[in-house]
Amino acid sequence: MTGLLPPQASDQYLRLPGAQVVTTRALLAARDNLADTINARAMMCVHGGAGFGKTLAVNTCLRDLDPAQDVRRITFRVRPTPRAARHELFAALDLPGTPPRGPSEFDALLRQALALTPRTLVVDEAQWLSGETFEYFRYLWDDPYTQLAIIFVGGEGCHQVLRREPMLSSRIFIWQHFTRLTPEEVQAVIPLFHPVWADADPAAIASADQHAAHGNFRAWAQLTAHVRLGLERTGRERVDSEVLGWAFSRL
Repeated sequence: MTGLLPPQASDQYLRLPGAQVVTTRALLAARDNLADTINARAMMCVHGGAGFGKTLAVNTCLRDLDPAQDVRRITFRVRPTPRAARHELFAALDLPGTPPRGPSEFDALLRQALALTPRTLVVDEAQWLSGETFEYFRYLWDDPYTQLAIIFVGGEGCHQVLRREPMLSSRIFIWQHFTRLTPEEVQAVIPLFHPVWADADPAAIASADQHAAHGNFRAWAQLTAHVRLGLERTGRERVDSEVLGWAFSRL
């Protein structure tokens, strides 16, 4: 999938009604790190386990940038070749005509397009990239005429591949590692995340985290969707042990 940033409603897992973006320490750090990377026209790697909020944080922070910033996004679902990366870039940049057939001609076209105006390229699901494909992005970024910032967002795999390639890792301006929410962060941010937790007993939130969510934002969204249904079906207004037990049984 290529193009501009996705709509804000799609950020939350299951498009959970009522869910809010909460300001965690990781999101605040991402805001500064992304701004510094873009200002430097540099490369950044945002990495961590699945469901830790990496993509949501990047999308949220990038939407808050100056509207004049040209942000383009590529998401890979299978392991791409440099040829596939060329075609994804062609689509993401909205280049006219048909893609060139020869790699040299194709590379010249992409370098020319990337030299016209400052751009920020977000490469999501970057754990699918091989060293060869990472190297291709590095090749475009290294061109003295391109005005390119690149944000790699992915699981631990992308971090490991980059670290194994000295020519690549030495060019990463900022590394940011997303981790699970600590129990203290859970108590601070989950009541703000969704109304069902706003007046919940801290002990209920701690139990939910211990038994189901484990500091993982996506798991919290999944659990919250079930809790929301449980409250609707029982007519209860506040999370209790029975509602939590019912929600746990569905996970």
